Amino acid sequence: DVQLQASGGGLVQAGGSLRLSCAVAGFTYDRYAIGWFRQAPGKEREGISCISRSDGSTYYVPSVRGRFTISNDNAKNTVYLHMDNLKPEDTAVYYCAAAVATSCLTGGRQDYDYDYWGKGTQVTVSS
Repeated sequence: DVQLQASGGGLVQAGGSLRLSCAVAGFTYDRYAIGWFRQAPGKEREGISCISRSDGSTYYVPSVRGRFTISNDNAKNTVYLHMDNLKPEDTAVYYCAAAVATSCLTGGRQDYDYDYWGKGTQVTVSS
């Protein structure tokens, strides 16, 4: 079974930083993308970043570009989302997901692009 485990959420003051981790297990494909999504109360789930092991491409939604950095540790089968200069509007449950054979240049931005999902981790940014 494919399993994705997101962790690293917490409570932080505005301007602070957090690093989320997405541990991937049981994935038999070498070429896939990992995406990070978030869902705030009363809002739709939003794709915010993607990294592809198929072609090395990355993607950031404009609202996090320049503040968030996605990276991949192949040896640990873990994808990280380093979040700097956090704002109260970043408060949400954050999820990671995996998509087979996906490039972040042409896809990986919508939840329907993804095949597997992990449980979320709560990020709360206080003002």
